[in-house]
Amino acid sequence: MSESHKKGHDYHLVDPSIWPIVSSFSALVLAFGAVYYMHAKSFWLLLIGLALTLYSMFMWFRDVVIEGEYKGDHTPVVQIGLRYGMTLFIMSEVMFFVAWFWAFFDSSLFPDAVIGSVWPPKGIQTLDPWHVPLVNTLILLLSGTTVTWAHHSLLENDRKGLLNGLLLTVILGIIFTSFQAYEYIHADFKLSSGIYGATFYMATGFHGFHVIVGTIFLAVCYFRAKAGHYKPDHHFGFEAAAWYWHFVDVVWLFLFASIYIWGS
Repeated sequence: MSESHKKGHDYHLVDPSIWPIVSSFSALVLAFGAVYYMHAKSFWLLLIGLALTLYSMFMWFRDVVIEGEYKGDHTPVVQIGLRYGMTLFIMSEVMFFVAWFWAFFDSSLFPDAVIGSVWPPKGIQTLDPWHVPLVNTLILLLSGTTVTWAHHSLLENDRKGLLNGLLLTVILGIIFTSFQAYEYIHADFKLSSGIYGATFYMATGFHGFHVIVGTIFLAVCYFRAKAGHYKPDHHFGFEAAAWYWHFVDVVWLFLFASIYIWGS
């Protein structure tokens, strides 16, 4: 780079990109596809929206990785901004789950005459919290320790510990999702089973969706680590994934205590 074009600051002036608008359009198609599926039981629009969303995410994240790993645009000052952004994102996710907890407690603490003034409503056979939910709680708590092990290994430049910790966390995330799918298949109530089914599946289902996203996030980190990415002083991509995973852990503890134990 010539002297006249060198940056005189530590900030990153982002290059023009089509991916924000493409991602927004893809998310819109995905949302319409989900609504259409719920009414017409047709998958085609939902699958198109999902494919567009995954493609735009891959391309956008690829550009961000190139900026941070190869171009050196993610300076310490830029990383502070990235940390603020991830913190605000997690705060928005907290408020998202607060809405589902609010709906659950509003219905359970003040059951109206429509559902018989009792909670759980008559005819609802709740799940045993000390069976699959307890196992899933232990799995997520263990995954929190493995991702922390990976993080500390990275800080100590232990690549083997980093890879092993990430791989174990991804495996535990897959096992958690499998157990939750098993629980949903064998539950005696559905999303359409009144207010209990609606609040239960919306809260636990969105958490399960976040576990899937977090598992993919950490799997990408695993393959990036295998490719030699991340340094002890330059690894915010992995750090953000670890923050997200710990957030998922904490939300599950509240779900387990309130919806599975107290709510049943």
